[in-house]
Amino acid sequence: MSFSTVIFDFGGVITSSPFEAFNRLEEERGLPRDFVRRVNAANPDSNAWALFERAEIDGAAFDRMFAEEARAMGHELEGAAVLAVLAGAVRPAMVAALDTLKAKGFTVGCITNNVPTHQTGLQGAGMARTAADAEQIAAIMARFDHVIESSKVGVRKPDPRIYRMMCDALGVEPSACVYLDDLGINCKPAAALGMHAIKVTSGEQALADLSAALGMRQFPASLCV
Repeated sequence: MSFSTVIFDFGGVITSSPFEAFNRLEEERGLPRDFVRRVNAANPDSNAWALFERAEIDGAAFDRMFAEEARAMGHELEGAAVLAVLAGAVRPAMVAALDTLKAKGFTVGCITNNVPTHQTGLQGAGMARTAADAEQIAAIMARFDHVIESSKVGVRKPDPRIYRMMCDALGVEPSACVYLDDLGINCKPAAALGMHAIKVTSGEQALADLSAALGMRQFPASLCV
C-alpha cells in the first residue's frame, strides 16, 4: 500500500512517554504504580483530564477535580503535581525522521491531546517547562504541515472527529495515512477510519515499524530513547 502522509502523536512519540514521569511521581509519593493512569481512565470522556484537554475547565478546576477523583480512588494527589511532570524529553531520532520524511516528499501532521498552557505554567503545544524547551518544541512543531491541539479545537483523541479534521486539513483520505500513537485506545479509531496505525512502545520500535509501512530503508534509531 502506498502512503503519502504520516501523522504523529506528540507526547510518547516525538517525546518520551509521560507515563514514565507519572511512575516517578507515584514512587516519590508512595502511590501504587500507574495510579495516575487509572484515575485518568475512569470516566474517560468526562473526568478532569478529559475536560481540561478540551479546555472545558481551567487549571484551578483541574487541580481540584483531579484531587477529588484521586481521593475517591483511595489516595491523595493534586492535579497540579501531575501537570508539573507532564512534559517528556525529545527523542532526537524521531525529529530526524520528520526531516527525512519531509525531504522525501511526505506530508506530516501532528494530533496532540494537550491542555491550555496559559493556565499551567507550561509553554507551547508540547507543554514545555522552560523557555529553552519551548523553543526546541516550537522548532519541531514548525516541521509539521498541520498541527491539531485538543485544547484549541475542543475535541480530543480518541474521538474520531479529530482524525477526520486532520485529513480534511491536509486534503487526504485516511487510507493514505500512517498514524503513530503510544496509546492503543487512540490507534483504534485511526485504524477504523482506514489509517495504518502504529502503536509506539519505544522510539526504535516506532521507526522500525514506520520504515516497514512506508517501504523505506530503516530510519537510524541510535538516538532513540
